[in-house]
Amino acid sequence: MKTFNDFDLHADINRALAAKKYSQPTPIQLQAIPVLKQGRDLCGIAQTGTGKTAAFSLPAIHHLLTYPHRANPRGCRMLVLSPTRELAAQIAQSCRDYGRFTELSVATVFGGVPINRQIRDLAQGVDILVATPGRLLDLIDQRALRLDDVEIFVLDEADQMMDMGFIHSLRRIARLLPSRRQNLFFSATMPKEIAGLADQFLNDPVTVSVTPQATTAEKIRQFATFVEQKEKQALLTSVIQREDIDRALIFTRTKHGADRVVRHLAGAKIKAMAIHGNKSQAQRTQALQAFRSGEIKLLVATDIAARGIDVSGVSHVINFEIPNVPEQYVHRIGRTARAGAEGKAISFIAPDERPYMRDIERVTRTRAEPMPLPDNFGELVRSLPRPVQPPRDTGSKGRNPQRQREDAMRGRGPGKPGGDRGPRRDGAAGEGAEGQRKRRFRPRNKSVGAHKGAVKRVG
Repeated sequence: MKTFNDFDLHADINRALAAKKYSQPTPIQLQAIPVLKQGRDLCGIAQTGTGKTAAFSLPAIHHLLTYPHRANPRGCRMLVLSPTRELAAQIAQSCRDYGRFTELSVATVFGGVPINRQIRDLAQGVDILVATPGRLLDLIDQRALRLDDVEIFVLDEADQMMDMGFIHSLRRIARLLPSRRQNLFFSATMPKEIAGLADQFLNDPVTVSVTPQATTAEKIRQFATFVEQKEKQALLTSVIQREDIDRALIFTRTKHGADRVVRHLAGAKIKAMAIHGNKSQAQRTQALQAFRSGEIKLLVATDIAARGIDVSGVSHVINFEIPNVPEQYVHRIGRTARAGAEGKAISFIAPDERPYMRDIERVTRTRAEPMPLPDNFGELVRSLPRPVQPPRDTGSKGRNPQRQREDAMRGRGPGKPGGDRGPRRDGAAGEGAEGQRKRRFRPRNKSVGAHKGAVKRVG
């Protein structure tokens, strides 16, 4: 078995790997690092948890150190595109860890946070930039970023990019990149649409394909319980109370569904937090940090938000709702059984979800063990505590500051439903609050004599 020392990477990189006690590369690292050191384009088919971040960042950092020069103002030498904020932050932190003994600069840009600070961070140029497509294009449109100096371009989680509707953004970004660059393309699956996207970015690529070191059947015990949709919350409460859980990820299909699960658990005095696209970046970061630190054991997530979650010690994955795409099920349960540990995946299957489960079993070639309902399940359903209701929106007093800022951007007054549906491109508030304020003081009777104290006209 090779070690990282056998790759002949820059000495400062080897120091960082030794500090993190990394010695044995994973299969994708064994295949990818030698190819990337040669400057070849690469198409990697690999799921989360296979070590692909190190597979592309280590040889890229080696290149930046071997050919040192300062990045041009508002430019970057390496660009990594990620579909989610959490994954972007995770990749950027890995790059900082691997370059900790170097002077390479790393920046992260994504939505949900003020753009002005990101503009300042990019003003002098950076060596490595990790970004989500939307915020990247915002910065380009504001002339705060240019891509004509990119030497290495990485597109991570390409299949998720397609699912999230980033295809047009990716094509626009591709036109802004220099023709001479090294391209790295990673995706968990490779259907025709993804292969077509890869052809637009890659030039005579080397293709590597790896699977996790252990199959899901070997490391993860899978269970399925058939239950009515309206009874799932009682079942979830029962499972949490009887299972020995270190950390558990609970998956729902929708953002509102995730919030409902958290409120129901709160009603049963069970602490949990949700992470999804409707949460502010500060709320998402807080929930993820609380989950990592062990402050909470339960994190309720949607599939898109969970793409950036790489937390060790997840003992359970609970599918509160079954995904309708089999590959998404594999991504979900792959969050447990990391680093040689065993894990458990429990799926709640409503009658209308049974076809989804049959598709999953056909694709994964495994059958989940049946988990019967508890003997006293009927009593559990009847005694289920009422969910904790969210705070009532009674105006600006006591309102969430983040919500107030978002409403201000949309031109809405406190507690008012009117105004623009979203922020205007130029940042103006639109008609919103000011228009409502004008209407509020407009007299109901528009005739001349309607105003108190008005002088009566004499014909």
